[in-house]
Amino acid sequence: MTKTELLWPALITALATMLYLVLVINVGRARAKYGVMPPATTGNEDFERVLRVQYNTLEQLAFFLPGLWLFAIYRDPTIAAILGAVWLLGRILYAWGYYQAAEKRMVGFALGSLSSMILVVGALLSILWQLRQLSQF
Repeated sequence: MTKTELLWPALITALATMLYLVLVINVGRARAKYGVMPPATTGNEDFERVLRVQYNTLEQLAFFLPGLWLFAIYRDPTIAAILGAVWLLGRILYAWGYYQAAEKRMVGFALGSLSSMILVVGALLSILWQLRQLSQF
């Protein structure tokens, strides 16, 4: 596999990192807007939703990024990038919805979670398949 083949997953990784940076900045802006100064993490429901978006995205990144790269390496980098783009869209919809109201986050959450699961399970199956092929020789 060449570096060129991994450009799309690399782009998705960079975009996911930039998305996270924007979410961190949004928390800082929300702290000022709602008067919730560090180290406090509660006190205003609107602020708490902004903070939850950032926390949850960090939690999701720990699952998404390994899945993206393992799928890209052991299955298909283009499909990995497409699923990664779906994850990004899901996280954006999640943030946009959650900023408005907690109950509006589910579509984005579902998109992001489903794409992550496909990446991780697909990577695992591909790795197991390749290991099986090796053991047959």
